[in-house]
Amino acid sequence: MGLRTSGFRRVVFRSKTLLPRRLDAMRTRKYFGISLSLIIINLAAIMERADENLLPAVYKEVSEAFRAGPSDLGYLTFVRNFVQGLASPLAGILVINYDRPTVLAMGTMCWALSTAAVGASHQFMQVAFWRAVNGFGLAIVIPALQSFIADSYLDGVRGAGFGFLNLVGTLGGIGGGVLATVMAGYEFWGIPGWRCAFMMMATLSCLIGFLVFLFVVDPRKTITIDRDYGENTDRDDLVDKRNFSSGSVWLESWTAMKAVMKVQTFQIIVLQGIVGSLPWTAMVFFTMWFELIGFDHNGAAALLSLFAAGCAMGSFFGGVIADKMSQIYPHSGRIMCAQFSAFMGIPFSWFLLTVIPQSVSSYSTFAATLFLMGLTISWNATAANGPMFAEVVPAKHRTMIYAFDRAFEGSFSSFAAPIVGILSEKIYGYDSKSVDPVFGSPREAMALSKGLFTMMSVPFGLCCLFYTPLYLIFKKDRENARMASAKEEEMM
Repeated sequence: MGLRTSGFRRVVFRSKTLLPRRLDAMRTRKYFGISLSLIIINLAAIMERADENLLPAVYKEVSEAFRAGPSDLGYLTFVRNFVQGLASPLAGILVINYDRPTVLAMGTMCWALSTAAVGASHQFMQVAFWRAVNGFGLAIVIPALQSFIADSYLDGVRGAGFGFLNLVGTLGGIGGGVLATVMAGYEFWGIPGWRCAFMMMATLSCLIGFLVFLFVVDPRKTITIDRDYGENTDRDDLVDKRNFSSGSVWLESWTAMKAVMKVQTFQIIVLQGIVGSLPWTAMVFFTMWFELIGFDHNGAAALLSLFAAGCAMGSFFGGVIADKMSQIYPHSGRIMCAQFSAFMGIPFSWFLLTVIPQSVSSYSTFAATLFLMGLTISWNATAANGPMFAEVVPAKHRTMIYAFDRAFEGSFSSFAAPIVGILSEKIYGYDSKSVDPVFGSPREAMALSKGLFTMMSVPFGLCCLFYTPLYLIFKKDRENARMASAKEEEMM
């Protein structure tokens, strides 16, 4: 798949730490042609997506436990996403001073702690606080993950690389959502199942963070070593040897920020992302919506699993198709794929939320629609956004550009969930007191679906429209980035 693995073959580590030599050697080992680093990074993506899906999967139980309505539940999603957006630039700053595996391990431990704390909380404000901490951990992890993948694949197959990351991540989301939804119907040792799901997920996240710290090697540092004629080193040598003072770190961070913000392709993609991420944030209410219709935990979990499976396959195939299109149309192929995917969200949202009868007898229709919807609306990140970001800035600024993308998109999209709740309650008449804990409430389901449709159809259309300027801008920005990278290599 175009992996940059040559550097991994030629580096021989000399242990200067207490870690045994064979531990250093394991970092360069490959399984089925894939480096151990990439395998663990994809495991981290699985856990990250599973963690994101935990709370939405048990919204109904959380609503009952804390007597919270849709607007309150939307507030929990808002808090996490808003903090995640504000804190995302920190990932770009940390990567300047630390190698990415260390940054990833730090963020993973942070989200694991907060996940466990949510499961142990007994007051709504405690849950809100720990969701904010969870957003802080994800803010560190996600941009570092994306730049890690961007540096691990060549330009022509980078869409497939991002697609595979999304594929395995979505599988994690399916696992996390299904696990939480199913466990929510039981008690374990007198503890509600949804709380046990949070504790178990936190434990697994800690394990993955530990593996990341021990075994993952930053591909950017490894490639640099390879260019230096295979100079022997270990993890400590993989970190840049410059002696950073606080002033130099902030100066370099400020320089990287200005360079990223000036790129017009970045500005356009962020603009579409601000509106394009609104529908996805609103979708956290899907599980609650199906349970209000009358589906039990297993039925709702199965429907959401089909949707997630469609998204997983769609993100991978979208990345592969965009790679092929970019070879035929180098400057517009990825943009066309992204616009197609965004546009398909409009008819599918309309059919899912307004046409299909909201009854348990419509199970098969819901299932087919959700799968096809996921298959077609999930291309944007892997087909266009991720690969294009990697091509319009020098390699050293990649973490920063992904961090700022998350900062803008996360901050604005965080308003979608509470808006859905407010629309459902204030405009469409949702009343949480009318919901039957077992059989749901068709009236409240209809009110929630109207709120969802409002926050999905319009943003999908705007997202499709906002990609259009890239047909004129992307080519120039990519050529500028290549010239900047060439000058840096000459100076080195």
